[in-house]
Amino acid sequence: MSETEADDPAPAAHEASEISYDEQFYPARPKRLRPRGRLRDLFALRPKAERVGKPHGDNPAYVNWLVGESMLEDAKTFATQFSGQGSMWQNPFANPDPRAAIEKASVWFTAYPISMITKPNTSFLGTLGDDDLWAAFEAIGIDGLHTGPVKKAGGLVGWDSTPSVDGHFDRVSTQIDDAFGTEEEFRAMCGVAAGHLGMVIDDIVPGHTGKGADFRLAEMKIGDYPGIYHMVEIDPKDWHLLPPVSKGDSVNLDIEAEDQLAKHGYIIGRMQRVIFYAPSVKDTNWSATPPVLGPDGVERRWVYLHYFKEGQPSINWLDPSFAGMRLVIGDALHSLGDLGSGALRLDANGFLGVEKSAEDSPAWSEGHPLSEAANQLIASMVRKVGGFTFQELNLTIDDIQSSAERGADLSYDFVNRPAYHHAVATGDTEFLRLTLNLAVKHGVEPASLVHALQNHDEMTYELVHFETRHAREAFTFRGQELTGHELAVTVRQDLLDHLTGDAAPYNATFTQNGIASTTATIIAASLGLQSISALTPQQVEQIKQAHLVLAMFNALQPGVFALSGWDLCGMLTLERRLVGRLLADGDTRWIHRAAYDLMDYRPHAHESLSKMPRGVSLYGSLPTQLQDSSSFARQLAEILAIRKRYGIAASVQLDVPQVSNKAMLVMVHQLSDAEQVTVLNFSAQPVSGSVQSEYLVPGSVLVDMFTDREIGEVDDLHTFPISLGPHEGKSLLVLCPGDHLAEAHPQVTERTSVRGEAG
Repeated sequence: MSETEADDPAPAAHEASEISYDEQFYPARPKRLRPRGRLRDLFALRPKAERVGKPHGDNPAYVNWLVGESMLEDAKTFATQFSGQGSMWQNPFANPDPRAAIEKASVWFTAYPISMITKPNTSFLGTLGDDDLWAAFEAIGIDGLHTGPVKKAGGLVGWDSTPSVDGHFDRVSTQIDDAFGTEEEFRAMCGVAAGHLGMVIDDIVPGHTGKGADFRLAEMKIGDYPGIYHMVEIDPKDWHLLPPVSKGDSVNLDIEAEDQLAKHGYIIGRMQRVIFYAPSVKDTNWSATPPVLGPDGVERRWVYLHYFKEGQPSINWLDPSFAGMRLVIGDALHSLGDLGSGALRLDANGFLGVEKSAEDSPAWSEGHPLSEAANQLIASMVRKVGGFTFQELNLTIDDIQSSAERGADLSYDFVNRPAYHHAVATGDTEFLRLTLNLAVKHGVEPASLVHALQNHDEMTYELVHFETRHAREAFTFRGQELTGHELAVTVRQDLLDHLTGDAAPYNATFTQNGIASTTATIIAASLGLQSISALTPQQVEQIKQAHLVLAMFNALQPGVFALSGWDLCGMLTLERRLVGRLLADGDTRWIHRAAYDLMDYRPHAHESLSKMPRGVSLYGSLPTQLQDSSSFARQLAEILAIRKRYGIAASVQLDVPQVSNKAMLVMVHQLSDAEQVTVLNFSAQPVSGSVQSEYLVPGSVLVDMFTDREIGEVDDLHTFPISLGPHEGKSLLVLCPGDHLAEAHPQVTERTSVRGEAG
């Protein structure tokens, strides 16, 4: 110790500062670092095993090849690139932060790989990295791109790959599928997005895989692989309980076989529901394999769980090997650390825990605490490396709220999605107002939700909140008390009556989940159009106007706004004959997944590279629309400019009040330094009425955000009058007397000054 050091006084003990109110809710945080590629060339460096001999478990070459193709093996390699690195501690990760996610990207384009018509001689990912496309996105106000699933999916039979059974949501590899492009194209796309102030969002599937190398190794009982899945080895003496596998590589259990295996202690039996239920096709959530030979010379038969299709075996998140967890985390690290995406969608993440219930009761398979714990692990890991997550959790509002406490940063808005469709179908917003207020009551902030127009799935009417946990709870609807179950039945029947059957034969029911349709065909049906084969210019204009109102509902409230190419181009559903082969297994969703051409890349193409037939576009390509001030894209750009200018995405919802006309919807939001009111007409008729909310200060001036013109004043009853045309919406700035924002509105400043002098 030097003499100088010895003379220095001892440092004073650090005293904890008093935490201010603001700090409690907005604590200082280290700047979040963007994910960056750090794992490159791992696949190129790995030696490929030779394909020698027969593809059986007693062939070491085949087993080694499967190990080299497996996601679990990749996960081990990815993990070593992150472990022990200081970068793993530079980001906060414990708590979800929806507003931090919104700050990174608040308007998302959701792509669907097989439906996008690409540039000539260019892959899907290469097309999404087109600078002209991102210039169009930037002009509209889109700053996020969700690619949809682009990694290899489907299965393996022997040495050969089999196609995906669920739109590439049956992941079998961490590598990009050649059908969609290359890893370099993915990285280049991320770079182009960043150049236009945007970011890319990738997918992981924590609930299941396809029947790829990992599942085949599990069937052979090799290493940790059986621990990836909810699968049970059946003793040969009980094989008589299993149905024979007459074709394919598995057979679905009927209800009797499911019951017998449960009574013999092998499986936990029936679930709370059977998704994709189809008699004699999928009677239960369990399937059995044929005898499979392992390297030890033993043949085994297994029964495995699959919440979704037979080719999607469910991942076991609580096996002693934790192999399933390692596989999923490895996949996530690859997307963020190697490919360069900034966020991940969690698919099917509400089904990660399953547990035996009391005798004669279905197994506890939804809203399970293990799902919450698993989601917290995934989301925390993603935040730890600088990204964020969003989930598609179609469960109760309670479940969405509880998962948001520690899990994904954002949740898909399954709460209000069927409700706003119900509002436009019936011209009555009562059910929508009910769901909006229920979300607030249960602690689900709109800012934590992804409010979307069409995506790749059906328009869901499952209404899980009302059909499960709250089935017996009383709700007031249309002047009477209904149980949750009765309310769900009523709303579902309204949707079926207005949007399917003779009223709209161009839409189709999808099993017990919802309706296969595009946003445009939902609107067409709501307008009473029984045919869409020859729409008049006036009818197209009506559809476009209603489409913009639905965009305003989703965009002019807190949270993320998402839309698809089917929305931007105004796509109609396909004629069934064009996708007859895809409809054969009962999956009607293919009628709403028509191919679209965003940029007139190939105006004469009849299909996408994936052979999806081209559909009818009502609005045209983006270059054409952006040259027309009255187009859907240009008017959408105006809506999104208002959203961005006033920070509506990060605002706080204060009120969804009662309305004087059933077709109206009013949402009151607190901006950073003012209030904003969204007023919408969900009917095809003009409406007049009044807006009343205790949050509106008497004497406040109302300014139309689109025109910057003063349109009225709040009276002493916290009310103001409003008139709206058919499917019209307004966004109003509420300026209290003396509000400093009034400086941006000279006419308001002048009136406030006159009031002051008169006083």
